[in-house]
Amino acid sequence: MLLSYRLFSKIYFALFLLVGIILIGVIGYMSIQGMSFLDAFYMTIITVSTVGFNEVETLGTEGKIFTAFLIIMSFGTFAYALTSISKYLLEGEYRIYFKDFQMNKEVEKLEGHIIVCGYGRVGTQAVSELIAHNKEYVIIEQSSDLLDKFRATKEHLFIEGNATSDETLELAQINKASALITTLPSDADNLFVVLSAKELNPRLKVISRASKSSSVKKLKIAGANNVIMPDSLGGTHMASLVITPDVIEFLDHITIQGQSQINLEEIAFDNIPENYKNKTISNIANDFDTGCNIVGYKTPDGDFIVNPKPDILLVPGSKLFVLGKPEQISEINKIFGITHA
Repeated sequence: MLLSYRLFSKIYFALFLLVGIILIGVIGYMSIQGMSFLDAFYMTIITVSTVGFNEVETLGTEGKIFTAFLIIMSFGTFAYALTSISKYLLEGEYRIYFKDFQMNKEVEKLEGHIIVCGYGRVGTQAVSELIAHNKEYVIIEQSSDLLDKFRATKEHLFIEGNATSDETLELAQINKASALITTLPSDADNLFVVLSAKELNPRLKVISRASKSSSVKKLKIAGANNVIMPDSLGGTHMASLVITPDVIEFLDHITIQGQSQINLEEIAFDNIPENYKNKTISNIANDFDTGCNIVGYKTPDGDFIVNPKPDILLVPGSKLFVLGKPEQISEINKIFGITHA
């Protein structure tokens, strides 16, 4: 309903003005001149359209004054209404409604998807990563140029609107989403999105961009699970390439995307076979000898342990991180039923 009103708002307004001016004219002529409805309607049309046809009857003084008033009042209004309606029909604006209506129907079917707020430089990179992992997503954007591109290519699912609006987030099916990434250029806007998103879906995982270090704490207090400063990360990476170039280049060769290239994988507790749950890491390592190395462990509290000890228990809410060659990771995924679809 909100989308329909937004797309048709101009034509609704134009029709409202057109109907309003006709009603004023009809009521005025019927009251002042005592005309029938048909004669009053005819007089109104020839007056507001300025076609210059003869009057249906001679106007009295009050009728002439009312006619002059009607002409002045409708001089720009009638022209605006007709122009808006003609533009809507001739320029094909009605097609946008049907395209976006169909798009919204597709978005309504999503479940467990990821919402990306903003398709700027950072948003574009985020979407590329989601595509690489075959994750379902929907973009919230209000740039007319980008929206025209989306409609033309049909490459992305999207919602037109302001991400800071609850109505827009609801159109993006935030109540059924698994995560939200907000990459808006303004920290204030990102903060508002985080607050709104957490209110609408408290279980939602929220990742936010930040431009200033002073905003990081505020965004986390608002409910962001992670806050990323792209400029800071880029500068740190560049400096590290000078200080420890071989280490950084080695890490750059570790990839987590692409079915044939992935060599770092996470194994959630739910993916572990029942007879290995609540047992030690050594049980997994010894019985599933794929050549991969267990390089990390995440506790249920969210703490990370690098190079965990073999006697650590695999408990609900924990995760394992394994490193290996792509073919070894592929074998691990088959064993534990891990997919990236």
